[in-house]
Amino acid sequence: MSRIGKLQIEIPSGVEVRQDGPTVYVKGPKGELSMEINPDMKIILEEGIIRVERPSDEKEHRSLHGLTRSLLSNMVEGVTKGFEKKLEILGVGYRAQLQGTKLILSLGHSHPIEYPSPEGIKIEMDPEKKNIIIISGIDKQKVGQTAAEIREFRKPEPYKGKGVRYLGEYVRRKAGKSAASA
Repeated sequence: MSRIGKLQIEIPSGVEVRQDGPTVYVKGPKGELSMEINPDMKIILEEGIIRVERPSDEKEHRSLHGLTRSLLSNMVEGVTKGFEKKLEILGVGYRAQLQGTKLILSLGHSHPIEYPSPEGIKIEMDPEKKNIIIISGIDKQKVGQTAAEIREFRKPEPYKGKGVRYLGEYVRRKAGKSAASA
């Protein structure tokens, strides 16, 4: 039995979960999410909990069991608390600013990079620290994808550590060139 798949999902008050065929809808105080699940997986909605059951112990069903449960759990957490990722910009002259819903990045390229905020994602700058970008939303996958796309514009390099990194991310440093010993 899948250790993750057999766990129940608690439905907090104010969250409504319904299933229409293979599609599961989760509605809460922060918004509404929907996801189409594999028709083999069985979703059992009881009072205050969601359970996921699989039809057999085939390899595909075992792998879908934990995945389906995790995705449903993330949907419930997203509509109640939401998700957030923080990016840090390090480097001389590297900066970011917001123009409406567009993020303007100056990362050492010949031109500034304009990144429009995807639908359902809120991008903001930390008011205390100007080099921190906060990405938040109710869909965990979209928040992570947006953060990864912004980081991709200038990944942290291993010699000086300059670039865009996740807040708290460790970048392994390399030694630069050293003088030839004669």
